[in-house]
Amino acid sequence: MLKGKTIILGVTGSIAAYKIAGLASTLRKLHADVHVIMTKNATNFINPITFETLTDHKCLVDTFDRNFNYNIEHVSLGKKADLVLVAPASANIIAKMAHGLADDMLSTTVLACKCKKLVAPAMNTRMFENPITQDNMKTLEHYGMTVIAPAVGLLACQDVGAGKMPECDVLLDYILQELAHEKDLKGKRILVTAGATQEAIDPVRYITNHSTGKMGYAIAKVASQRGANVTLITGATQIEPYRFVETVPVTSAREMFEAVVSRADYQDMIIKAAAVADYRPVTVADNKIKKQDNDMNIPLERTDDILKYLGEHRRADQILCGFSMETEHMLENSRAKLAKKNLDVIVANNVKTEGAGFGVDTNVVTIISKDHEIELPLMSKENVANQLLDFLLSIK
Repeated sequence: MLKGKTIILGVTGSIAAYKIAGLASTLRKLHADVHVIMTKNATNFINPITFETLTDHKCLVDTFDRNFNYNIEHVSLGKKADLVLVAPASANIIAKMAHGLADDMLSTTVLACKCKKLVAPAMNTRMFENPITQDNMKTLEHYGMTVIAPAVGLLACQDVGAGKMPECDVLLDYILQELAHEKDLKGKRILVTAGATQEAIDPVRYITNHSTGKMGYAIAKVASQRGANVTLITGATQIEPYRFVETVPVTSAREMFEAVVSRADYQDMIIKAAAVADYRPVTVADNKIKKQDNDMNIPLERTDDILKYLGEHRRADQILCGFSMETEHMLENSRAKLAKKNLDVIVANNVKTEGAGFGVDTNVVTIISKDHEIELPLMSKENVANQLLDFLLSIK
């Protein structure tokens, strides 16, 4: 995923420094070329040998260390770096970076880099909340750096408040958001629906389906990593929302319908991956019962058909994509939906196919348009998302 990318990790004097070893290891497993630069104070918390073992590169500390190649290290690294992450970032290094000071290897290298810079503050709450530190962080943002908000909790000094370095999975998300994909969807607005809706029978029970929302969440995540401005309208799931996507939670099909329709006109692409409960209970009145063939003998009526409405009210330049989950006659049923609902693309899969059912991390789909029928093999849902977005871009 990060093959060919060069990442500099800047580590300063904080008890959280030891956590960066795990991040360095993860980045190497994603095939990134990782270089670590430590301040002298950081070496009191973790030995440079740890990072050298994990990255296969000399861990740089001393600007005037003579045991390196002839190329001036802070300049050569600055030229080839694709991203710099300073984590944990002390109040001291934040002040240096904000004002262009370069008196050690880390601050000198950061000043020489033109690539994207991420900064993860880690310090005592009072230091973090100090107006000087706050002003310095605003200065970093003014110069295009991204300051990652610290976590709130019990600090090493036993104070409670803001100042904890975020966990490494958070830092990894920020790195992947910058480097995982080319930004070929930059400027595009994409709306994705995901998850299962719920239709209440009474205050305790509801009608739903087995959808976990994994496919829709994968599409939203990948689209965001490719630069799109993504809105995710989601029914019930157990998935943590992706931090770089605007997430709108809903419960019922009607709520999802209203949330989608209110935003539809502003979107370049709409991808409906949600599994809406097809029926909702109704109050019996004047014997107008549209459906009543379930075991509990509950009167039901159809929920709003979101795709059909979108197909009837779409903009001419808008791409509309739906999903068709079938148990038989997959291609025939999906092509019928494509035409009936006025879609550009429909993604079909058979829930009986191994690896394509509910709750798994893989999928087996066929991407269908008026002139195309592309059958994809078993792959991860994120890979499916990439293939689908590639296809949607190709027909624009």
